[in-house]
Parts: sequence; structure tokens; C-alpha cells
Amino acid sequence: MPNDPGLRRLALRTLLAAFAGTTVPQWAIDLVGDGLAGHTLFGGNVADPDQVRAATTALRAAHPDVLIAIDEEGGDVTRLAHATGSPYPGNAALGAVDDPALTRQVYRAIGGDLAACGANLNLAPTVDVNTADDNPIIGTRSFGADPARVAAHAAAAVAGLADAGIAACAKHFPGHGATVTDSHLELPTVDVPLAVLRERDLPPFAAVISAGVAAIMTAHIRVPALTGDTPATLSQAALTGLLRQEYAYQGVIVTDALEMRGATLAAGGIAPAAVAALAAGADLLCIGARVDQALVERIASAIADAIVDGTLPRERVEQAADRVGALASAVGPAAGGTRSAIDLGYAAARRAIRVEGVLDGLDTALVVQLTAGSTIAEGRVPWGLGPHLGGVEQLRVAPAEISVAEVVAAAGGRPLVLVGRHLHRVPGGPELIEQLAARHPVSVVEMGWPSAWRPAGVRAFVTTYGASHANGRAAAEALGLAA
Repeated sequence: MPNDPGLRRLALRTLLAAFAGTTVPQWAIDLVGDGLAGHTLFGGNVADPDQVRAATTALRAAHPDVLIAIDEEGGDVTRLAHATGSPYPGNAALGAVDDPALTRQVYRAIGGDLAACGANLNLAPTVDVNTADDNPIIGTRSFGADPARVAAHAAAAVAGLADAGIAACAKHFPGHGATVTDSHLELPTVDVPLAVLRERDLPPFAAVISAGVAAIMTAHIRVPALTGDTPATLSQAALTGLLRQEYAYQGVIVTDALEMRGATLAAGGIAPAAVAALAAGADLLCIGARVDQALVERIASAIADAIVDGTLPRERVEQAADRVGALASAVGPAAGGTRSAIDLGYAAARRAIRVEGVLDGLDTALVVQLTAGSTIAEGRVPWGLGPHLGGVEQLRVAPAEISVAEVVAAAGGRPLVLVGRHLHRVPGGPELIEQLAARHPVSVVEMGWPSAWRPAGVRAFVTTYGASHANGRAAAEALGLAA
């Protein structure tokens, strides 16, 4: 890094770092004192609300205007409730209910939880329009497949967080809902004309801008008609041309985690991605979860070097830092709040349940949870009906690793309730379900993004629109199996 502490401090003012563990390490506190914009909290930083509050208090002691960000979407993506599952249904369930006033209430409650533990920037809501049934990373994080519905609920979510004094960060611009690959792992492509983007993907972003959203997060996706071969995060055409100029957005542009391969593959590493994102028009650079002091210093040094050699105008970095500083000053310390409005979450999840067929005589059922992997965004959060069942027996099986005869033998004469996420694309899932339904009473609970697939022969098909703790409770109640 050039021998200029002012450049280091300027670079730090654009960075959102992270740390491991439930106690804040001294280096993370010291960097905040040196000007670091803030830290993102992940599940590994959360043991209980009081512990999180202690951690955020320690960070705020280094600088009162520090940004403390978290991905608390409700539903399948939760950090505060990563050990149990969220007490709130997620966006897909709220979109299915289609009551924007309820969405505002739920997000106000989520905001209250964040305020109670000292966070002040929620990296939510997800406002992508999920138009691909097989989208591996958005799915139930989306309010739905209809742009107008997503726009209405996106604005309501932003307002709800604001009611609780929490800054919202809508994501992922210019729209991650049509992708069939995960930008954590590769660089997805949305190959559509700009007219399609404006009609299908961008209305929710226009809605949150009108609602006064504090921040918008970029997507590590390429849209050839807009970004060429570059991901939107690193594209001046996307961030400066489309978002700033065409949509007249004046708030903070936040990058999705720069450690994701959708960014690093395109830029050649995290530090080059940081420089390119600032040059494109981003203001706050989210590094990711795997962060230490050395990485923060390396990124800050790369930014400073780029300023010195003229590849990154100092005025651009100062503009970014000033926007971030204004957000931090405006949101300030969290003012308190009320924790988990559990009754609200459960009631909302019940309203989202959809039942096709007949649900009766299931009090003696064998519940079989068909295991499915989790995305990096979700993490390994518990899901399913298990916590909500009384004396009802439950098995957990991998569909590709068990035979129809084995499941039938385990059931004996009892009806089967098969529970899963994204069942239409779980290896062996559709075949196992339909073969069981051909010879046994079977009801299905779909807790992922609902596709058009409906298995032949089942007695009932229940859609929860998510796999949160609240969704699981609502499903167990609908089946008559709740403790």
C-alpha cells in the first residue's frame, strides 16, 4: 500500500468485512476504529440475542456509526434463527398470501429483532422475480413470478424495516430470478433483451427506489445485452448507466459478496473485483464470510494502489465513502426493538398453506422427510415437520438410497406423508413418490419453490412456500399432526 494513511482509511470506508465466532476479535474492532464501514454477521456469529447485542456494542464502541449488516430474510435464509429455523415465513409464502400489509408487518417484526440485537442494515429483502422453477439460489426467497406482485411486496418489506429503524438493502440488481445456476459457484447468464429486463425484472427495483430504499445489492450475473461478458457487479453500464442514471437511484449500491465465484472468476480475485466494482459505481463492498485482517488489508491496499496509479479516480472512492458514511449516520445505533413476533409469523405461515386433495385420517401416519441439500445462502438450517410432531413417527431418507419396498415396510399399514423441498428435482424423488402412491396412501408436503409437477396418484399435495420453522408448524397443523 502507498505510504498514505489517508488512502488506507478512505479504502476502508468502502468495505464491509466479517469475522469468525461469537466474540468480536480485536482486529475487527480496531479496523472499525480505523474507518472500516462495518461488518456482516453470519450464523456463526450468533448464539443468542444477548450475545449478539454484546458483539454489536463492542463494535459500536469503536465507532458509533458502524454498519452492522445481516442477511435476515425470514423464511429459508435466517442468521438469527439459524439453529432452529425462522419464526417467520419467507417471501414466497408472503407473496402467496398477497397481503402487502401483512408483508410490512412481518418485516417490521424482523426489523424489531435486528434492532434488539444491535444490527442496523438488513441485506434484504430479495426482490428478484423468480421466473425459473429450477432457480437453485432464489426460489422461495422471492415474492413470486409476477413482477407487479413482487414490486408491491418489495416496497412493503422496505417500509416495514424502516418502521423498525432498520435500513433495507434490496437485492439482487438487475434481477437474479431467471437464472438456473448459482452465482456463489459460477457466473450465471440472463440472455434477454433489455426490454424483457425492464418489463420482467426491474419493476421491483423501481418500486423500492420509490419507497426510499437505503441500499440496493448487485448481482454477480451477466446480462449480455447490458453488461457484455462482465457481471453486473463490475459493470458501469448496469450500475452507473441503468441504476443511477435511468432509474435515478441515489442511495448506496452494495455488492454481493466479492468472495463468490461469480465475481472472482470475472475479475481474477477478490481484490481486483473490489477495485472493478468501485470503478463501475458500487459504494459498499461486501467481502463475504471468510474474512480476516490480512484479506481486508490486501483489498484496501489494492484500492489505494489503483487510486495512486490512476486506474481508479480518487473522487469515485470519496463519493462511495461519503454515501456509505451518510447511510451509517442516518441509521445510527439500533434503538432497541421487540424480539420475534412468533404469533404473527405462525399466523402468516398458516395463511400461505395451499392444499390440493383431501387431508384426513393422517393421525397414525408415518412422516418421511426426503432429504435435500441446502444452498450457501441458506446454510444448514433445520427444516421439516419434525419439531412440530407429537407422537408421530418420522424417518429421514435420501430418495435415491431407499427402495419403495423399504418405505412400505416401514409404514406397515399406516398412511405416508412425504415431505421435501424442490421435490421435482431431488434425485430419485419424483420416481419414489409416484411408485409409492401407486401402492400406498400418500400425501406430499412441498416446502420448496412450487413447480408445475404434481405426482400421479397422491391423495393430497400441500404447498407451504418455504421451509422455515413457521412453515413447518403450519404444515403440521394442516395435516392434523401438530403437537
